[in-house]
Amino acid sequence: MADELKFIEDGLQRSQIDEFFASELARAGYGGMELAKTPMGTQIVLKAEKPGMVIGKGGKNIRAITAELERRFELDDPQIDVQEVDEPDLNAQIVADRLANALERGWYFRKAGHVTLQRIMDSGALGAEIVLSGKVTGNRGRVEKFTDGYVKHNGEPAEAIVDRGMGVSVMKLGTIGVNVMIIPPDADLPDDFRVVETSTGGDGEAVEGAIEAPEGEEPSPPADGDDAAADAEAATEEPTPEAEEEVVEPAEEAADDETPAADEAPLDEDIEAEAAALVEQMAAADEEADE
Repeated sequence: MADELKFIEDGLQRSQIDEFFASELARAGYGGMELAKTPMGTQIVLKAEKPGMVIGKGGKNIRAITAELERRFELDDPQIDVQEVDEPDLNAQIVADRLANALERGWYFRKAGHVTLQRIMDSGALGAEIVLSGKVTGNRGRVEKFTDGYVKHNGEPAEAIVDRGMGVSVMKLGTIGVNVMIIPPDADLPDDFRVVETSTGGDGEAVEGAIEAPEGEEPSPPADGDDAAADAEAATEEPTPEAEEEVVEPAEEAADDETPAADEAPLDEDIEAEAAALVEQMAAADEEADE
């Protein structure tokens, strides 16, 4: 068998198994599956909102599903591992099935679309898109789209990062297809960038090694300003003539200030003598008045 036909058959079988799980586990909140063929058998990882309903009482349901897989799809020793979905509102397949059921129960398409989109964004998604196609309100088919946040539509990130889910709502007027695309909160987008601030030391100088030189280039030598700063620091350590003059001048000024203090001594003696004379005159005047 040619390799191309082998790839086509594997893809067709994977799609049929996915549809089988979606129909059998609709009430359990089927959230997708991962299939890998190994020498020991076929490993299948099921994601469900309610793992207990998938396993059943005493493992009854899971054994029935395993037997059906062997009979219908001729899988070699299928081993099924059931995992619980941590956040159902971030699983595109579960959201698509919920929205399809809401439309079948009579919800207006615009209200159902906005409410579902708001719940997805409130759960922390980076972006989401819901597309309803078919006979939404009348006999003529059309497409209604609800978008919020950032969504990738093409390229490798659209295949690796975006989670996709599809559902079908059977109405009286016709069938409505539901397509949901969600970018999870922890997605690493290729066009996302972050600005990193360079840390500085206590003197305002950048820390060494904070900015790395590109490959093939040598780091640039230190700027001339650094050499000038080093020379200035060395110069401050040696005394200069101006500094010596500044030290001598205050001493001379202090000597000049001391000279008037020596001249003030005779003035104090004259004042004391005049005061003593006045006291004697006053005493003599008092004696004369008493006589």
